Amino acid sequence: MNPRAAPVRGGHLRAAWRALRAVWHVLRGLWIIRTEFGRLTHAQSQLIVREWSRRLLAIMGIALDVQGQAPAHGPVLVVANHLSWLDIVVMNAAHPSRFVSKADAQHWPLLGSLITGAGTLYIERENRRDALRVVHRMAERLRAGEIVSVFPEGTTGDGTQLLPFHANLLQAAISASAPVQPVALRYLDSDSGQPHPGPVFVGDDTLVASVWRTLRANTVRAVVRYGTPQRAGDRDRRAWAEALRAEVQAELDAAR
Repeated sequence: MNPRAAPVRGGHLRAAWRALRAVWHVLRGLWIIRTEFGRLTHAQSQLIVREWSRRLLAIMGIALDVQGQAPAHGPVLVVANHLSWLDIVVMNAAHPSRFVSKADAQHWPLLGSLITGAGTLYIERENRRDALRVVHRMAERLRAGEIVSVFPEGTTGDGTQLLPFHANLLQAAISASAPVQPVALRYLDSDSGQPHPGPVFVGDDTLVASVWRTLRANTVRAVVRYGTPQRAGDRDRRAWAEALRAEVQAELDAAR
């Protein structure tokens, strides 16, 4: 069943109140980035990102469920399935990292400025030269001991099945001799346990419509399930991408 076909329960007044509080929280986050991040250590800024993200989820009425073991430290390349504009917030609430995102995201109202200020690396996926540039930047960040997160599907899916994983970004982990940790993301209805349609952002959907569905809902549970880190071994990046996709699918099947 298409998860967006399920009804979204919730009132407009509740959604409007949440929207006002969320906008204020985002503006406060932008202020913190511009006034404080320059003098904080990496660990301090990551702690602020985690607590800010958790607070935003609470404002929006979204429960966070973290399963498995998050990476204690870098270098680690995290690969996750992609469902929503909310994915970066949810993953940062579970465990902060530096993200690689499609270039379109930097133009999102408010959220784009926020994730840009948090150090997101943007990629023009259709531009081969730009992809190579981002791979080099990712490798640099991994060699510096950071956790870097990517969505190898390249776009959002509807949650019914994984799209093919693009293998080129895995070159960063190979170049930096870093492990890759698969992560499964799911948005479930806390009452029924079924996929929740609210945060899904796919196809001809609009960002505003997806945000409004999420704000109206009152039973969204965001599940972040961490798999076991693995190294490339003797696999090339294409074979590794296929193995990681299978592992993310296994974690999705196990996430409840």
